[in-house]
Amino acid sequence: MVGRSEREGRALMMSAPIPFRLAGTGVALPCRRVPSAELDALIGRPAGWTEANLAIAERRWAAPAETSSALGTMAAQAALADAGIVPDDLDLIIGACAVMEQPIPGTAALIQRRLGLGESGIPAFDVNATCLSFLLALDHVLTGFALGKWRRALIVSADIASAALDFSSPEASAIFGDGGAAAVIEAEGPHALLALRIATYGSGADLCRLEAGGTRLRPHDDIDAFLAGSRFRMDGPGVFRATARRFPDFLGRLLVDAATAPEALATVIPHQASAAALEHLKRAIPDGHARTVDIFRDHGNQIATSMPHALHVARGEGRLAPGSRSLLIGSSAGVSLGGAVIRW
Repeated sequence: MVGRSEREGRALMMSAPIPFRLAGTGVALPCRRVPSAELDALIGRPAGWTEANLAIAERRWAAPAETSSALGTMAAQAALADAGIVPDDLDLIIGACAVMEQPIPGTAALIQRRLGLGESGIPAFDVNATCLSFLLALDHVLTGFALGKWRRALIVSADIASAALDFSSPEASAIFGDGGAAAVIEAEGPHALLALRIATYGSGADLCRLEAGGTRLRPHDDIDAFLAGSRFRMDGPGVFRATARRFPDFLGRLLVDAATAPEALATVIPHQASAAALEHLKRAIPDGHARTVDIFRDHGNQIATSMPHALHVARGEGRLAPGSRSLLIGSSAGVSLGGAVIRW
């Protein structure tokens, strides 16, 4: 039997920089702006409570027509235009959403069709690590590049958190926003993935859950239980404790894998979990407040969209200077920790 230390050593031995090019990024946001003042009444709190206690001023919520595939396609079109290519140039489309638009088929197939590629045969499929789905998709794409399977890929994250919010729980509702973000990734570019890790601790699987929509809760058996399971449940303090105590060791191992000192990180591009989680991260990184891309106050937790949205912002602000290093980092339901170090 392979022990834990041996498994970790094997991961380090297998780690090698993978070249790529971030050719384009794009973001799509719903039209409706929802200020925190509007949430105060919904969650039964006095005026000003949401912004004062959760450090979020505004988020976007999607209208019924602004589906995950619709927002994802808009973000994809922006990323393709940014990259200077057309949809037919793609070799692969990955849907990296925390919650699919529908269980079957996957969101990637719906986006492929909306891009006018419905008869193309271009592979389109979903991967899911909830809030870390973009990171998992990036790992999948770059591994495929290294094996010579593809040369140009589109990753799309799009989530409609507002579809399943339970306003009786402020932390499980008020901090969430909707949106889509996309990235075009090409092989053999000037950038390099130095290291990537994802660690899952299933003992915390009940801390964040959306139970309906799969096969366990069956509407024809118990419709009330099915409807109750259609609301997102989260133990915010429990999630924070489960991730915070494991974070220092996880980050240390990731930086060792990448042969990168914390001081060498020019930018930190995190999943926008909560104001408290971002503050914890900033304190763990030298000069973390200046280096961290923080869009939480204006967008909230966009689930899987948060990380590629923050990446798009960092790129647009010129914070990905050639030769500099960025840390992509976050946590997700599961409970999982995930991170990557990229040299631009």
